[in-house]
Amino acid sequence: MSLIFILIPFIASAILLLLRPAGLSRHLALVASLANLVATAYCLTCDYSQGMNCTFSVPWVASAGISFSLGMDGITLIMLVLTNLLAPLIVLSSWGKAFENEPRYYGLLLMMLGALNGVFLAQDGLLFYVFYELALIPIYFICAIWGGQDRIRITLKFFIYTFVGSLFMLVALLWVYLQTNVNGQHSFAWADLVAVPLSPEAANWVLLGFFLAFAVKMPVFPLHTWQPDTYVTAPTGGTMLLSGIMLKMGTYGVIRWMIPLAPEAMHTLNPIFISLAVFGILYASIIAVKQSDIKRLVAYSSIAHVGLIAAGILAWNKAGVQGGIIQMLNHGINVVGLFFIVDMLERRLGTRSLADMGGIAKSAPKFAALFMIIVLGSVAVPLTNGFPGEFLLLNGVWNYNFWLGVLAGLTIIFGAVYMLRAYGLVVFGEARPETANFEDVNPREFLVLGIIAGLVIVFGFFPQSILGLTEMSVDRILGAVQL
Repeated sequence: MSLIFILIPFIASAILLLLRPAGLSRHLALVASLANLVATAYCLTCDYSQGMNCTFSVPWVASAGISFSLGMDGITLIMLVLTNLLAPLIVLSSWGKAFENEPRYYGLLLMMLGALNGVFLAQDGLLFYVFYELALIPIYFICAIWGGQDRIRITLKFFIYTFVGSLFMLVALLWVYLQTNVNGQHSFAWADLVAVPLSPEAANWVLLGFFLAFAVKMPVFPLHTWQPDTYVTAPTGGTMLLSGIMLKMGTYGVIRWMIPLAPEAMHTLNPIFISLAVFGILYASIIAVKQSDIKRLVAYSSIAHVGLIAAGILAWNKAGVQGGIIQMLNHGINVVGLFFIVDMLERRLGTRSLADMGGIAKSAPKFAALFMIIVLGSVAVPLTNGFPGEFLLLNGVWNYNFWLGVLAGLTIIFGAVYMLRAYGLVVFGEARPETANFEDVNPREFLVLGIIAGLVIVFGFFPQSILGLTEMSVDRILGAVQL
């Protein structure tokens, strides 16, 4: 079953990139992404109480202890839900634009989908690294080919940041691999890597190597500078992939790989890592308040929200890890909705400047209502999807350190300030000549935004539907990795 999540998008991607069927590319992309969503729904019915399920493992380079090993537990399952739930929405959101060489665009999108699923399913260290790097290739071309002004320079900076960060992880991974001994042979299997006892000094270097890779991807201050420009320059579909799914590779990697492989170094380096994450929350939030470009505002808000996710996970207690997992899903839903709204505003008005907007509620009441629901979820209003995750995250950070918890809690206040300010400037006030006849949502846009708004409400009312899937897996990994 695990292999299906990789094969379906890769096969569809190959068809689109090699055969380039005219007029059918978007439909094939939608069918492939929906097929993965159906497979995800099936996996929700499986039992993960005993550990990994739906496993697939064959020797890859047997002499070097490398296997093509896949599997899923409750944590992996939520990441698959995130990826394969958002993928059809990202495909549908792209239908409103005519892309030059459309089959190539959707082919690269599906290639990235397959690589992302591989990252979350991989149970072999080298396989994880391969998929981690593979996911970078299609998003690089998506941004470089269909991006906006100055896209080559900005995309190259993004590529260098993420590629160099990953090299540190590879070095750390190889060092741990060389310490393994399974029947006289080295092994990249997750269980064998985790079992290696490290000296305090070695653990510090291993933990730092993984942190540099994942901190760039999330991103965590001060390794965030590639993110705002890349999000703004990328086409909307690329921005959605980056913000909604790809950055979760970093937060997931912290849970599955970074901390389990080098827990001996957590007492030494963890206070620094959490402090950077909390500082990034405050830094990005203050900058978001000052933004006049709504797409850049949402980009900085993403840094703040993911900083809180990182801080909660690094606290390494049940509330923090559970909150991090549920908020990875909910942040992905909310930020994809926000970037789709930004795209609608830019296409209709020809600008992203908040100063040129206003009064849209009068001509587009459905747009205003759906926009408000997604904003409330992003602000973490009770009974929306953002609330349970942020509550658990703040609880986790609070239990780790009182003052860090207080500072991290400011994200709720700042988030309300910049998101409600942006909403007010877009929707309320006097209509301008450019906004007086703002077109309300069409059926396709209503479908995308309606699904996202529905998820904001459903996951806000029923967070246990997610927490129940991950609880046993979180207990198991916390019990196995004692700090």
